[in-house]
Amino acid sequence: MKTSSNSYTIIYSIILVIIVAFLLAFVFQALKPIQDVNVRIDQQKQILFALNQDRGMSNAQAEKLWNEIIISDDIINADGKTITVGERGGTKAGFKLNSKDAKEGKLALFRCNVNGNIKYVIPVYGNGLWGPINGFIAINADKKTVFGAYFNHESETAGLGAEIKDNKSWQDKFKGKQLFSSSNNKKIALSVMKKVTNPQTQVDAVTGATLTSNGVTEMFQAEKGGLQPYVKFLTSK
Repeated sequence: MKTSSNSYTIIYSIILVIIVAFLLAFVFQALKPIQDVNVRIDQQKQILFALNQDRGMSNAQAEKLWNEIIISDDIINADGKTITVGERGGTKAGFKLNSKDAKEGKLALFRCNVNGNIKYVIPVYGNGLWGPINGFIAINADKKTVFGAYFNHESETAGLGAEIKDNKSWQDKFKGKQLFSSSNNKKIALSVMKKVTNPQTQVDAVTGATLTSNGVTEMFQAEKGGLQPYVKFLTSK
């Protein structure tokens, strides 16, 4: 076949594309186990950060702490009933759930023991200015008071909306806040406001990031993907 012919060029291009596609697929499959481990450890760290653990911990320290602190990664329903029991240091039940599961009524609940004290961690999901945001809220044994919080995002503006992830001082403002107002324990009152009128349940908004701050409030109060679906669990004895 003449190397200058159109047929040669087309066949050569097809063979080259097939080889490159095969190599990319091979590399992806070879690296996937490593990627999966990194994704798992990153999520474990986020939950541990919400529990006020050291943010400078190594991966090995995170895994050790995870097995010590996480009693179980249960799945509950909107009635507060456990539908799948997790396990100590679990990553196979509630840990596997995502925003889609939460919106379908499968609610992840991490039962934890921090220095002998029971804590609960709940994942929350919402939308920022440029994309999805999510977080983890750690709650004290009374099921009413925030113990800690950690938020994440996919594509918020650096220095503005990205502050929900990058600014630990802002996340620390949630510590000690109440989930409910004193007059209503059926509706989540925890929120982010430009002007705080109730310091028991409200946190100052991130300056210059109104839509992202509103998205954080929505994560708490949304009927799907927020804290609101957990109300029956949070108000149970």
